[in-house]
Formats: sequence, C-alpha cells, structure tokens
Amino acid sequence: MNNEIFQTKNFIVEAHLKPFISREEGGHIRIKVKDENITDRTKLEPIVAIELMRLTMVVGEALQNAMNKLGIPVIKVNYQDMGNWAYKENKLPFLHVHIFGRATNAVKQPWPESMYLPDRKTDFYEGFEPLNENEISEIKKEIGEIFKREKYDDKNWHL
Repeated sequence: MNNEIFQTKNFIVEAHLKPFISREEGGHIRIKVKDENITDRTKLEPIVAIELMRLTMVVGEALQNAMNKLGIPVIKVNYQDMGNWAYKENKLPFLHVHIFGRATNAVKQPWPESMYLPDRKTDFYEGFEPLNENEISEIKKEIGEIFKREKYDDKNWHL
C-alpha cells in the first residue's frame, strides 16, 4: 500500500504505517519535513513554518471530514509534535507532526481522554491498522476541496 497522501514543497503527508490510533478509532496521519536535518519547528524558516501551519489545518479538517463521510465518527482532531523516541535509538529526531482523529466510539484510545502512548515494545498497539486505500483516497479528495477555499489560497498565507 502506498501511504503517501499529499506533498508540498517542504512536507510529505502520509498515513502512519504504525499508527498510535487505529483507523477504526479515527486514524493517524503524519506530516514530516522533507529535510530531515530539521529537528523541530524552531529550526524552520518563517515561510516554511507558515506552510506547515496551513498544511496541518487542511489535513486535520480533511481527516475529520473524510472519516465521518466513511462512517467513523471523528469528533475532534489532535495535533502533536513529537520525536522523543528517536533518542532511544541514538538518533536525532526530525520534525514531524502527528494528526490523530478522535472518534466518539473509540475503545483503545477513548475520546475525550488524552492519547496514551506507551513504548512500541509493549503489545498496546497490536491490531492497530493504518488508514486503508479507500480512506486515503477520500482524504486526498478532501484536501483538494479544502485547498480550493479562499481561506487557504497562497496569497492569504503569503506563500
């Protein structure tokens, strides 16, 4: 399965293949910087930071819209910068933002509780499924529609 959803000049949007929230509980998308030498948002040039903010907004709305259209009751979207686990492997992190759909009927990651993120070595994530091709396709459509809105026009974001 191709997990790529969308790309901009500086970022790749993808369905996380090892999700922290399974698709039936809302889904998990990651936006990662193309230049993996950028370790966190403080290293971004202003124009790239603007690009990232706009992209997180569009992708979060697209995830919520698409999942609801497909019958998964996403009521809220959470956004999280992380990268701490890279240090467990003596690596530097690269900037990435996780976008989590939070479904009202979730069992393993129940809403409105905070996300629970135990170490990958536990069995907590067993059975978690990434977004499927149909969901990715619907999210792509939503991103296309959202980017057509005047609110997200490049000129309004000084891009």
